Amino acid sequence: MTEHEYKYLYTVNSPDDLKRLKPEELPLYCDELRHFIIDQLAANPGHLGSSLGVIELTVALHYLYNTPDDKVVWDVGHQAYAHKIITGRRDRFSTNRKWGGLSGFPRIEESPYDAFGTGHSSTSISAALGIAMASQLKNEERKVVAVIGDGALTGGLAFEGLNNAGATNTDILVILNDNNMSIAKNVGAMNEYLLSIATSAHYNRLKDRTWNVLAKVPALRRFIQNVGNGLKHGFLQQSNLFEGLHFRYFGPVDGHDVQQLVRVIRDLKRLPGPKLLHVLTVKGKGYAPAEKDQMLWHAPGRFNPETGELLSTDPPGCPPRFQEVFGHTILELARRDPRIVGITPAMASGCSLDIMMEAMPERCFDVGIAEGHAVTFAAGLAATGLVPFCNIYSSFMQRAYDNVIHDVALQKLNVVLCLDRAGLVGEDGATHHGVFDIAALRPIPNLILSSPMNEHELRKLMFTATQGHGMFVIRYPRGRGVKPDWECPLETVPIGTGCLLREGRDLAVISFGPVGNDAAAAIDRIEKEGASIEHIDLRFVKPLDEELLQRVAERFDRIVTIEDGIIEGGMGSAILEWMNAHGTTPHIEMLGVPDQFIEHGTPAQLRKFCGYDEDSIYLKLKEMLSDGKDSNR
Repeated sequence: MTEHEYKYLYTVNSPDDLKRLKPEELPLYCDELRHFIIDQLAANPGHLGSSLGVIELTVALHYLYNTPDDKVVWDVGHQAYAHKIITGRRDRFSTNRKWGGLSGFPRIEESPYDAFGTGHSSTSISAALGIAMASQLKNEERKVVAVIGDGALTGGLAFEGLNNAGATNTDILVILNDNNMSIAKNVGAMNEYLLSIATSAHYNRLKDRTWNVLAKVPALRRFIQNVGNGLKHGFLQQSNLFEGLHFRYFGPVDGHDVQQLVRVIRDLKRLPGPKLLHVLTVKGKGYAPAEKDQMLWHAPGRFNPETGELLSTDPPGCPPRFQEVFGHTILELARRDPRIVGITPAMASGCSLDIMMEAMPERCFDVGIAEGHAVTFAAGLAATGLVPFCNIYSSFMQRAYDNVIHDVALQKLNVVLCLDRAGLVGEDGATHHGVFDIAALRPIPNLILSSPMNEHELRKLMFTATQGHGMFVIRYPRGRGVKPDWECPLETVPIGTGCLLREGRDLAVISFGPVGNDAAAAIDRIEKEGASIEHIDLRFVKPLDEELLQRVAERFDRIVTIEDGIIEGGMGSAILEWMNAHGTTPHIEMLGVPDQFIEHGTPAQLRKFCGYDEDSIYLKLKEMLSDGKDSNR
């Protein structure tokens, strides 16, 4: 569909324009909006399935509410593409998730229509309550809506927000977008509970009949408000969960009937106090391939919109992703060692724990979007002698910091915390970069902090972590490694030992993790110009390899440290502290992420911006060598 074939899409440049459409025109606009998103994401990858699933809901909200004065808070933000297009960003949508372009998530700085910045789940209810309470205190007339998915509702913060909102009796509408999926299929008691509400045949038949009558007789609508809870109690006894939290529950309703959504939400706007509308949607709605395989089409990459064929950009024979090496290795370890179990907070496919799940489902646990619970659950398993591998994306681990300290490290439990997506992850941007883990975890006692330079090292570290060393953290990046022949024997790595990769005489480079491969390439280039560089892969930031550091301290007065994480408090800081404590004063240049939040772009663009891609490392080494010559004259 070309621009000239759209009848409504290019007439809507703001919610005010949307309000000019007649109710019967809204389904046609939704169809065009869905087609536009499919075409855009086919060429510029992003979060497809979630966005397609909430198009009708998004249209209904902006049709009815006076945004941006009224506030709509989107949980996570995967589903906010239609929202961005409606709110004046359609013509820039081709820049979505690109360097210098639109963020893939809502951001306050990007638009007044983005009421709250999101990227991690389960925050919407708490944030919306804060906005609603502030409006109440300031005597401002404002409606506030939180849109949260059923997957995000498993997060503990969502329950804290519901509990507080119900107790305050603040005027807030929570819309539960229930598609039985987060990224993968939802799990747990909450999922079963919502399913029971959605599939209660007696209740839904009676509700639908009552609604049809009331729609024709507006004066009776107050009647449904009085008898609605009685109907739910009579036909679905457990439906008092939300009501027990002092929320008035409505639904479930068809989330793809935009005209019905408009009618229902218009009525709910008139009701004071906390309300919850349960909306049933289909992830990937309107695009057959995305509906058929919802997990794959959450964020599918480039594809042919006509055929649904995924367009791979991977060259033949390329190395596997680090996550895939993790997935195959944990299964190999688990087959050897019956103590090993796997845990993931709703990221089974993203971290490749699904490989073990398929082979050993009884020894793998998807606990839902609940990172803190995942860590403490792992601690409980470890307390009985099991060896849990808890795989969490690095940026999501921030939500489990107290659990790491209080429940694992303090008790010296053998939990293996695998931090996937460590470092700069790319297009998801500031909310998803895993750049704080080194600085956050390094001060914690009873904790080992490591990172492999390549796939072989990852396998060896995973094997070593099973051998009773207490809390063992392994961080590794998103993306591919460097070894197509990734399989290797499983061998023990001595704790706190690095690797002397190359001897040199002019200056020393100390790298941590896979960024060491960029460092090695830069060193190759500069040594062709006659320089001699010593290169150490530190491998462990805690404990440090003091023998290697002593060697460096005795032989070099200039050192470059390189890490895929924030500089302040990171690996370079650890080296500087050690050198100072041991009475040496070399000049140390620390390369890594500066003291700022880094935006979205390709990983290569971001590393260049931060100054530690191969070219930047090469230039820094050249500068250090030149400075050294000048100081020796």
